[in-house]
Amino acid sequence: MTEDDQLMVRLQEGDASAFDEIVERNSGPLFGFFLKNTRDPHRSEDLAQEVLLRIYRQFWDYIPVGRFKGWMFRIARNLLIDNIRRRSHDCLVKAVKGKFEDDTDILTSIAGEYLMPEQKVDHTELATIVDELLVDLPDEQRLTFTLHHFSGLSLPEVAEVLETSVPTTKSRLRLAREKLSERLTQRGIQNPHEPDD
Repeated sequence: MTEDDQLMVRLQEGDASAFDEIVERNSGPLFGFFLKNTRDPHRSEDLAQEVLLRIYRQFWDYIPVGRFKGWMFRIARNLLIDNIRRRSHDCLVKAVKGKFEDDTDILTSIAGEYLMPEQKVDHTELATIVDELLVDLPDEQRLTFTLHHFSGLSLPEVAEVLETSVPTTKSRLRLAREKLSERLTQRGIQNPHEPDD
């Protein structure tokens, strides 16, 4: 049983402090997931809090079988989709593109793979570029990429969250990486493991 499962069992047994620990453990990952998919810090904060409220309202429905993260991110994904549908008529949503100071988490996934030809790329600059490129990916590829790289879910967990198969998840992740790689190369950022032409 995972630590999250143990917290859910405690909550089901009436220990309200377990929910505080669930919030503490999962607020950051949820906020990061929403931020990478909405690019709106205030909305991301609201959505993360809404997921945590839904977890509290539905805690009796959870069966502790080691799949808490998948369950939580499925709630997050469904909330994100509902929120995007409700806001899709708002043309300002697409017009606003913000820059965020704390984009360094992107580097844990790809900064080691890509370098400017002169090898002087600033980490913040690279993070900003990748953040911009993520917006252009199809929704399912972006969700797959962000759940795997930023939320730390395994491919089977991502497949469960997105309600698809593991092979489909692998394919979406591969396509997302290829598209990001191609667009980074177009901007003069190269993968050092690939030979120059």
